[in-house]
Amino acid sequence: MSPGRVEIKAAPGYWQAFAELMSRIEAALGDYKGPAVPVYVAGGAASHIYTGSRLSAEVDATLGRRLLLPDDLQVMYKAEDGKHRTLYFDRQYNDTLGLMHDDAHADSVSIDVPGVTRKRLDVRVLSPVDLAVSKLARFADPDQADIKALARTGLLDSKTLRARAEEALLGYIGRVNDVRVSIDKACRMVDEVASTRRRKRR
Repeated sequence: MSPGRVEIKAAPGYWQAFAELMSRIEAALGDYKGPAVPVYVAGGAASHIYTGSRLSAEVDATLGRRLLLPDDLQVMYKAEDGKHRTLYFDRQYNDTLGLMHDDAHADSVSIDVPGVTRKRLDVRVLSPVDLAVSKLARFADPDQADIKALARTGLLDSKTLRARAEEALLGYIGRVNDVRVSIDKACRMVDEVASTRRRKRR
């Protein structure tokens, strides 16, 4: 799977705050001189980076190495509506508790973040399809909104989503039937968005 390059669509204030958070994490590496430490960004943060839609207050991300994080992982910024908001790094996020394809980290996409040296901290976002798959277990309103936004941006199609989600399910136990229902609903949503996009192009 080759997701390609990411076009950053995040709001300027949000993107600046995100970059500051990543810079603080890089600073926590100290005099570390080993291979770049990967950070795999998921959740609403990844969705906003891809689509510019729904603002999320937290950054859901997993680090590829064990790291003692600094305490100051929250940044205040001014949103486009003029309101002051806070973006923080969610220390409780754990991507093993939801649906995730085994190759999601390998197929994630590295992005350039201002002020961050990629050779030290490699900031990566889940591919659009893996991001959508990660939202199927909970499948709450924000998850559905993010899946629709990815489809509206042309980054997601139902065939790819279904195939990837069913592959991911092979390694799971528990509420598998519930997730299959979510897969069906999500694919119908993506098809509806695709149909609307085609009609608008005519």
